[in-house]
Amino acid sequence: MKKVLITGANGQIGSELIFELRKRLGADSVVGLDLREPGEEQQKAGPYEVLDATDKAGLEKIMAKYQIDTIFHLVGILSATGEKNPNLAWKVNMTSLLNVLEIARETKAKNQDIHIFWPSSIAAFGPTTPREHTPQETVMVPTTMYGVTKVAGELLCQYYYLKYGVDVRSIRYPGLISWKTAPGGGTTDYAVAIFYEAVQNGKYECYLEPGTVLPMMYMPDAIRGTIELMDAPAENIKTRTSYNFSAVSFSCAELAAEVKKLVPGFECAYNPDSRQKIANSWPKTIDDSVARAEWGWKHEFDTRKMATDMMANLKHKFGRPVAGQKAAASEQQAHPTKRKI
Repeated sequence: MKKVLITGANGQIGSELIFELRKRLGADSVVGLDLREPGEEQQKAGPYEVLDATDKAGLEKIMAKYQIDTIFHLVGILSATGEKNPNLAWKVNMTSLLNVLEIARETKAKNQDIHIFWPSSIAAFGPTTPREHTPQETVMVPTTMYGVTKVAGELLCQYYYLKYGVDVRSIRYPGLISWKTAPGGGTTDYAVAIFYEAVQNGKYECYLEPGTVLPMMYMPDAIRGTIELMDAPAENIKTRTSYNFSAVSFSCAELAAEVKKLVPGFECAYNPDSRQKIANSWPKTIDDSVARAEWGWKHEFDTRKMATDMMANLKHKFGRPVAGQKAAASEQQAHPTKRKI
C-alpha cells in the first residue's frame, strides 16, 4: 500500500481505519472519501473528498488525482437501516462495489494493479446456516437486504478475481464495538449503546432478548486484522469470497453483567423489537480457523478486556465519572468521614 483511498471514511470502521493507516503510511498517503462532510479532526488530519460512491466518474477522477493503488471500500447501508429502505440498501451497497471493481478491472487492463478491501458480514448467513461454530463454507441464505447484498458482493468479488485477476480481499465482520463512534444502524450496535448509556445514564433498554448470543469484536482487533489481511502475500490468500473473522461471543445479559461490574448500580431492561428477528438469523459463534491458518489472524481482546477498555475511554471522552461512580462520589462528599471498607 502506497496511496490509499478509504470510502465510507466517516463510518464506524472508516473513521478509525483512516487514522491508523495515516499513522503507518503518512497523512498525505491516505485519502478519506464520504458522502458526508468530514469532522474537524479528519479535515485537519489529511486529504478528504466529499462524493457519492455510486458516482463512478467521480471516483475515477479522485483515484487519478491521488494516484490511488489501494481501496478500502467501506461504503454501505447496514442491516436495520437497510430493512427500512431495501431499495436504497441495494443501490448503495451493490452499485458502489461494482464501480470500484470495474475501475480496478479497467486499470488492470492498462497493466496497473489496484488492490481492494471490501467488508462482508455475518449478515451474509441466514436462519438455515449452522449457528454454532459456523464454518467458512456453509449455507448462506440471508433474510435481510443487507445480507443479500453481502452474499452478492462476495460472489462478485470472487468473480472479478477469477475472471480478471483483480486482487480483492474480504472479511465477514462480526458485531464491532468501539468507543470512538456512536452506535449506528446495525443490529449488533446494542453492544456499543449499552456502554454509552451506562456512562451517561446508568441504565439501558436493550432491543434484543437477554439470552441473544452474537459474535463480537473490539475495534482495535478489527482494524489490525483488516490491515494484516491486506498486507498478507497474495499466495496466502486462498479465499476470494470472504473470510470468517471472529474474536468473542456473548449474550446481551453477559455483557450487561460485565458493564455492571464497572458501573455499580447499572440497570439493563429488555424490550425486543424487529431487530430480534434479524439477530435470530445470525450465528452465535464463528469458526475462523481458515483466516488463522492462511494469514495468521489472532484476536487480542476478550470480553472482560474489551469492556474495561471501553469504559475507561468513554469516561475520558465524556470528561466525567461514570454514572455509578458519580453517586458514590456524592455519598463520600456528604459523609466525608465515612470510610469504604
